[in-house]
Amino acid sequence: MSHYSLVIRNGSVYDGSGSAPILADVGVRDGKVTTIGDIEPGSADNPVADREIDATGKWVIPGMLDVHTHYDAEVLGSPGLGESVRHGVTSIVLGNCSLSTVYADADDCADMFARVEALPWDAVHSAVKEHKTWSGPASYVDAINQRPLGLNVAGFIGHSDIRATVLGLDRATDPTVTPSDAELARMKAMLTEALDAGFVGLSTIRSSFSKLEGTRWPARLLPSTFASWKEFGALNDVLRARGRIHQSTPNLAKRSEMARYFAQSMGRKRRPLKTTIISAADVKADRTVVRAAIAAAKVVNKIGGDGFRWQHLPVPFEVYADGIDVVVFEEFGSGAAALNIRDVLKRGKLLADESYRRTFRKEMTAKFGFKVWHRDLYDAEIVACPDATVVGRSFGAIADERGIEPADALLDLAVEHGKALRWRTTIANDRDDVLDQLQQSDVVQVGFADSGAHLRNMAFYNFGVRMLERVHARTFMPVEAAVRRLTSELADWYGLDAGRLRIGSRADIAIIDPSGFDGSSGEYAEAPMPGVAGVDRMVNRNDKAVAATIVAGHVLYENGTFAEGFGTTIHAGKFLQANNS
Repeated sequence: MSHYSLVIRNGSVYDGSGSAPILADVGVRDGKVTTIGDIEPGSADNPVADREIDATGKWVIPGMLDVHTHYDAEVLGSPGLGESVRHGVTSIVLGNCSLSTVYADADDCADMFARVEALPWDAVHSAVKEHKTWSGPASYVDAINQRPLGLNVAGFIGHSDIRATVLGLDRATDPTVTPSDAELARMKAMLTEALDAGFVGLSTIRSSFSKLEGTRWPARLLPSTFASWKEFGALNDVLRARGRIHQSTPNLAKRSEMARYFAQSMGRKRRPLKTTIISAADVKADRTVVRAAIAAAKVVNKIGGDGFRWQHLPVPFEVYADGIDVVVFEEFGSGAAALNIRDVLKRGKLLADESYRRTFRKEMTAKFGFKVWHRDLYDAEIVACPDATVVGRSFGAIADERGIEPADALLDLAVEHGKALRWRTTIANDRDDVLDQLQQSDVVQVGFADSGAHLRNMAFYNFGVRMLERVHARTFMPVEAAVRRLTSELADWYGLDAGRLRIGSRADIAIIDPSGFDGSSGEYAEAPMPGVAGVDRMVNRNDKAVAATIVAGHVLYENGTFAEGFGTTIHAGKFLQANNS
């Protein structure tokens, strides 16, 4: 009789390929799946496995992938990455949006990450400064593999990381500076080093939201936003030759720039460039955008070789704000001007100034021009405030009661209460029928959770569970198709050995309990941020939906509890190196 380290019994087994499930046992030995089928029971004297899990009535699926995270600092100090593990995620991709910690020093990393990803500057700085032992991509991979990872990690190399290292952060964020031929050659060499080390590709950014923090050059845009399309093209040539991926965040205020991304993705007489862009979102501010984005991507892929994918968050895009601290204020001038002031008293003085308010009111109510946030303050609910009389109400309703403009109601409360004023709004993905269509589109991939970032603004760590719950409730696609979209489809596209449950595969498994789908997975909650004293982050949790998460045969999480040694002594995950495609 074979001896297993783990047997999962009587579950509905989804292999990740899109095939219908089978009722089977799963046997694991030496971190690999060795049996899928009937496994004879043992006895007290001769057990068949070191431990068994009863999965009767549950779904046994490959561990899910989260391809858009900003765990780059957290993985250094808290390598378990438990908020993803508890939601059935067994592999993540970090290094998105031009940001990684591979080349740049602690000061530059903190300045680049803190504002755009809404992370504490000190937390990023101390994580990199304390833990950095590497000098480049290969030694970074070694350093990550030495950590007690809870899950598997893959990575993009960040363009801002490379650019700041080659030019220095000052020159890299100076619009008058163009890299010399030698400097561009060095960037290409650094990218090649990263691809040689197994990174999935290059991440870039052109968003006008994306600004530096710190005391040296605060409010400058990230280095990648200053690159010319010639610079992007030179780096894309390296990616194309290796079959690797370009991930980017476009400048949504200049939608014509998308034509550049489309053109660089298209193959025709050359190899298509795999390109993944955020985001396919049903934005409340402009309902026409998502239809146009999907239609354009279909045309590009049809004539250009099927290299382009939009990333899509498969749940309503709900954001929270403490006062005015939320990224959507970056999209208009007066909002960005307030965020540029970090001192609480100085910011309050600005928000109270009538000349500032005139501009703020005008920009908040502008009917035309670029918008991601709808700016409808009747669609913005206060969820916490020292003044209990305003909790549960919109700024618009409060303004009507007080006989003032909604923008003034927001500013009045922000001046009076600062970050103690907490409010929420949904900016996109609020229509179920459109969400259904996006989750089935062949030009869309599931991503853009931003896990590990925006600690006080959003919480999409459990996006996969929430998608499965939507599919289970609405039956707009087969469960097996949804499992494939969250597992093997992503793993195959990114060139990663993950996302399938088959004999010989690494035993990265999630056990989902559909009886736990009770609608609570989208509810607001907070928990302490690992490794950062005194900081709570937003989380969404439903511990009844994920019965267990298993990485390389280690049962890391089960029924709401992490295994002893999780993130400290158990080395379950590894750095996943991308394959050329």
